[in-house]
Amino acid sequence: MSILVTLNPEGMKYKLDEVLDHDALLLSRTTYEGFAAAWPDLTDEVGSADKMNSMPKYVVSHTLERADWSNSTVVSGELAEQVAAPKSEAGGDILVAGSATLVSELLARGLVDELRLMVFPIVLGGGKRLFGDDPEARVLKLVDCRPLESGTVIVTYHRA
Repeated sequence: MSILVTLNPEGMKYKLDEVLDHDALLLSRTTYEGFAAAWPDLTDEVGSADKMNSMPKYVVSHTLERADWSNSTVVSGELAEQVAAPKSEAGGDILVAGSATLVSELLARGLVDELRLMVFPIVLGGGKRLFGDDPEARVLKLVDCRPLESGTVIVTYHRA
């Protein structure tokens, strides 16, 4: 979780609700490794650590052979097939946290139903492109826009 979210009570509440409202996590190897290094040792009063540690986690990787964090499964192969199995097993909504490269691949294959973005009022001047270099236009429909007191804006899009 970014420091900007943790300094903002509204942003923290949004991220908590997001985790509690989903049935499984789909993660890239890099994000999984970061989460797996931190979450198993965390506790909190609101239940986000318990939820993160107990929910099914699917790690998309061609190099990771095993995932030791509780309820984690490594999935590999064709991306559409990798997403189909967790979706049917989870029985509900799957959250992709971080994993920018994975999100770009999911978008390119039409496998994203909803896109949630937190836009922070800070210009850094550089960094990784969120949507990569895919030249194909993706039309989205704005379904929610929530400005926070901090100036952060949370936008939610569905496929048009």
